[in-house]
Amino acid sequence: MATILAYTSPALGHVYPITALLLELRSRGHRVLVRTPAAAVSLSRAAGFEAAAVDPRIEGVALRDWTARNPLGALKLTMEVFGARGMLEVDDTRHAIDEVAPDALIVDANCWGAASVADAAELPWAAFWPYPPFLRSRGVPPFGPGLAPWPGLAGRLRDCALRPLTTGALERAMLSALAQVRSAAGATVVHSADEFVARAPLLLLASAEPFEYPHPDWPATAHFIGPCAYDPAPATVPPWLAEIDQPIVLVTNSTEYQNDSALPLTAMQALADHRVHVVATFPSGVPREVIPPPNATVRQTAPHGLILDRAVCAITHGGMGSTQKALARGVPVCVVPYGRDQLEVARRVEVAQCGTRLPARKLTVQRLRRAVDEALLMTDGARRVAEGYAATGGVTKGAVLIEHHLLGSRPA
Repeated sequence: MATILAYTSPALGHVYPITALLLELRSRGHRVLVRTPAAAVSLSRAAGFEAAAVDPRIEGVALRDWTARNPLGALKLTMEVFGARGMLEVDDTRHAIDEVAPDALIVDANCWGAASVADAAELPWAAFWPYPPFLRSRGVPPFGPGLAPWPGLAGRLRDCALRPLTTGALERAMLSALAQVRSAAGATVVHSADEFVARAPLLLLASAEPFEYPHPDWPATAHFIGPCAYDPAPATVPPWLAEIDQPIVLVTNSTEYQNDSALPLTAMQALADHRVHVVATFPSGVPREVIPPPNATVRQTAPHGLILDRAVCAITHGGMGSTQKALARGVPVCVVPYGRDQLEVARRVEVAQCGTRLPARKLTVQRLRRAVDEALLMTDGARRVAEGYAATGGVTKGAVLIEHHLLGSRPA
């Protein structure tokens, strides 16, 4: 039996997929310890992990990218938050390592401090990516704005011309703050975003083709393991859900606040006359002004897995968790991205033909209704994506990779 320490970011949307992987490791006999946001401690303990909260000051550094006037401003604010959290994570991670003496670490991709401590300590560790990593790849547009891939020479020329503007902006916003974090951790200096990502001895990527683009030139340390879907569902179907007798459309927004409540509100209006029942969840808080139509149910949280088992479509903000949870069941999606990695997720949905994409700046009742109606016809694409996820081997593959690469082929 090995002792595995996992360090997660404050975003519950990141906690859920890594929990799926940790459950598999625990089922294989390993001792799993988790440092996670306070709101997820009880969830982690219920899953059988030894869990404690991260330094509360880390959670106190909240994302405020939604206050920015443009994408560049949002990127700068996000990198500032990751840097500030990372500085606090350095000592927090060191204390956790000293306390539990792990054989290996699994670190959320957004936890710069935890990753830097693991890197400096030369412990076996893996980076867990619940969203598409920003590693450069031949034939794939530079990460950020959600550009569509272009084949051939035209695509290569466009990507080459735009990369200094997109990747360059990312690195200008990222590298200064990251350098401070890595210096505090005693870790090697990195000079690019690619170099930072590639420092991890093992990259576990929670997605798969055909949803994700092909990346034949990524390092051999990078492995797709499917969406790692986890849902803390009740043992029985809630009565309010059992009483719904119409096809369900699930709509949800971000678990980490980004001022996107307009999406569920607009969805309820758009589908008020459809022969469906809308289940709208507002995980970062239900607005006071919500008055649902007769064919809608509003909850702050709800068991998405049980809902999606009966759903014909999901409307999401482009978070990888909710989007892939629907697609893993063959449920098509309509994605309305607001920012962060969501622009990239929405474009992947469009390219994989498993749903539709409607930028948040174009969100209206009429446009959303049309986008949902179109998505409802894309079940074939959603099924192809579900088959691709299943073919990866999922969390079982992830656990085997950890045992082989980090634990020296030491199953429990």
